[in-house]
Amino acid sequence: MKIGIFGGTFDPPHFGHLILAAEALDQLKLDRLLFVLTADPPHKQGRHMTAIEDRLALLKAALVDNPAFELSRVDIDRPGPHYTVDTVQLLREQHPGAELTYLMGGDSMRNLLIDWHKPDEFVEACDFIGVMRRPQDYIDVEVLEAQIPGLKNKVLFMDAPLLEISSHQIRERAASGRPYRYYLPRAVYDIICQHRLYQTSDCVN
Repeated sequence: MKIGIFGGTFDPPHFGHLILAAEALDQLKLDRLLFVLTADPPHKQGRHMTAIEDRLALLKAALVDNPAFELSRVDIDRPGPHYTVDTVQLLREQHPGAELTYLMGGDSMRNLLIDWHKPDEFVEACDFIGVMRRPQDYIDVEVLEAQIPGLKNKVLFMDAPLLEISSHQIRERAASGRPYRYYLPRAVYDIICQHRLYQTSDCVN
């Protein structure tokens, strides 16, 4: 069983997330993809985030149409802060014998030694690391290999389409009354509107 791990705050989940996930399934030949909703990410300490219950409802709505996409509660059902190395180790315990591929963007790979908690242990915990590389994105794996031996044998590059959609952008549009309906699945949009998660006025279609 080949399982991909896609972590994030998903505040809210949008079509960019789903397109990247679908590309990972196809290009990396994965059987399943776990969306790990991070309740308390260390790199976002002090930032306001939508309540975990609301983000959970949004993510469930986003994933309902694809049986290969699965919500993981590994970072919800334990206290934070949630470091990725711990997440991967716990998922390995939950899925013994599975081949685990952690998905990350090219910028995260470039900053692995700077921004990540225990990067050497994280790399060791993964079978592979799927790096979503945008057009003209350059990553010097040899530099990282010098610090974390064995890394380059685990890195799998995948071509990621250039998508100018972000959760931050959607939140700003919602707060300012600008349209964002077609940035995310209808079911996600409906929940946002019903609960006025990012806005105080009615939705703009």
